[in-house]
Amino acid sequence: MPLLSPIAPCLWFDGVALEAAEFYCSVFPDSQVVQAWRFTEMTPDPDGQVLFVDFILNGQPFQALNGGPLFTFDEAVSFVVECRDQAEIDHYWDALLGDGGTPVQCGWLRDRYGLCWQVVPTGFAEMMRGPEPRRAAQAMAAMYEMVKFDIAALQAAYDA
Repeated sequence: MPLLSPIAPCLWFDGVALEAAEFYCSVFPDSQVVQAWRFTEMTPDPDGQVLFVDFILNGQPFQALNGGPLFTFDEAVSFVVECRDQAEIDHYWDALLGDGGTPVQCGWLRDRYGLCWQVVPTGFAEMMRGPEPRRAAQAMAAMYEMVKFDIAALQAAYDA
């Protein structure tokens, strides 16, 4: 099946590409593993391990590759999850941290596979770019004190 978009992120894993894709699909709505390509389908390797996975997260196509231990994820690439309310922030935060993730700061976390995510409230960027620099600075100062975003505290700092 061809991808739904001409551009899709390809994530490099060390033997857990299908597991990771299935995990991400369990976290986000409108998600599915489209196809897992095994070595035996593409090469004479008899072990049948998954080489490549096409999957969709919330309507966005992704690819996962079992490329081995040579490369790992770092903060240079992260995925932003915009959330409508605190309940949605809490849901994605808890789900992505589950079973071995690490909270970072300012809405950032690293999931159990090492992939970095930013779980942020919808409209946060507009708050930071708003027409009143003093209010934006107050919200920014509040954000620096947070690990997981607290929408009420951000709004209170912005409104102060």
